[in-house]
Amino acid sequence: MLTYSPILAADPNTIGYYLIGGAVIFLAGIIFLAVFARYFSLWIQCKMTGAGISLLDLVMMTFRKVNASIIVRSKIMAVQAGLTEVYPITTRALEAHLLAGGNVPRVIQSLIAAHRARIELDWQTAAAIDLAGRDILEAVQTSVYPKVIDCPDGKASSSTTLSGVAQDGIELRARARVTVRTNLAQLIGGATEETVIARVGQGIVQAIGRTDSYKLVLENPELISQTVLELGLEKQTAFEIVSIDIADIDVGDNIGARLQADQAEADMRVAQARAEQKRAAMMAREQEMVAAIQENRAKVVLAEAQVPQAVAEAFRSGKLGLLDYYDLKNIQADTRMRTTIAGEGVTTAATAS
Repeated sequence: MLTYSPILAADPNTIGYYLIGGAVIFLAGIIFLAVFARYFSLWIQCKMTGAGISLLDLVMMTFRKVNASIIVRSKIMAVQAGLTEVYPITTRALEAHLLAGGNVPRVIQSLIAAHRARIELDWQTAAAIDLAGRDILEAVQTSVYPKVIDCPDGKASSSTTLSGVAQDGIELRARARVTVRTNLAQLIGGATEETVIARVGQGIVQAIGRTDSYKLVLENPELISQTVLELGLEKQTAFEIVSIDIADIDVGDNIGARLQADQAEADMRVAQARAEQKRAAMMAREQEMVAAIQENRAKVVLAEAQVPQAVAEAFRSGKLGLLDYYDLKNIQADTRMRTTIAGEGVTTAATAS
């Protein structure tokens, strides 16, 4: 017996609409089941822990290219640690930080550590430090458990000691260990560990230089630590100096004596150079005088050469007679004799003496 069916009796176009609708509903069901299967585990975790992330939020994270598992894990850590009761940490804030390239789990872990240690640190500051490239969790751990820095750093420098000279000229070679903890308030924009090492090294050399004698430093090395701590070297750095301990100190060379010897040698060389310059000037002056004597002798010879000419001219002019000429010759002979006798007398006296 045939029964009446309204679907079969309906218009064929209507039957097509029914089939299309059914297919759409079937596909929607499949999509819903796939989405539900993908996010079911995360959604259950959010429900069980009170993270406050709905299934729709999980689906929208996929469209916003956000890793839902990282956000869920981080939000659950924050809720379980009680951070959401202290800091306004929203899901959107976690997503924004992740999209900006930050490490969301690391920031949450640092906030948990700071909260447990009663350190003032909020979400905005921690996120900013993380985006600035600093390891926020390590900074919080260092703030709780200070670390020790070698000064100088043997890994970054070939020198293993700091050299300073006391006022008595004796060199001292020291090596220090600096205990620091992180200053979270100055972590953004503050100087790094290398700056602290450089400042402490400068302070140690300055403290040794202020000491009257190297013996005082050897007797009481903590004088260096006290002097360096009073300088306030941690200003504008990301660290706070807890203590400076002198691990080793040795006596070096007598720099003062060496400098004095070098200065004496330099002074001697300068004096020798000046003496040599003066000797050269005297020798040049001597040569000038020899040349002047030769010039004067030449003038005398020229003058003597003019005497015969003058005598001849006197004869020609009648101003000089023959007897006058002989008298002149006698006077010249007598003068040569006297000069010869005087010369022999001087030589004989010198020989007798």
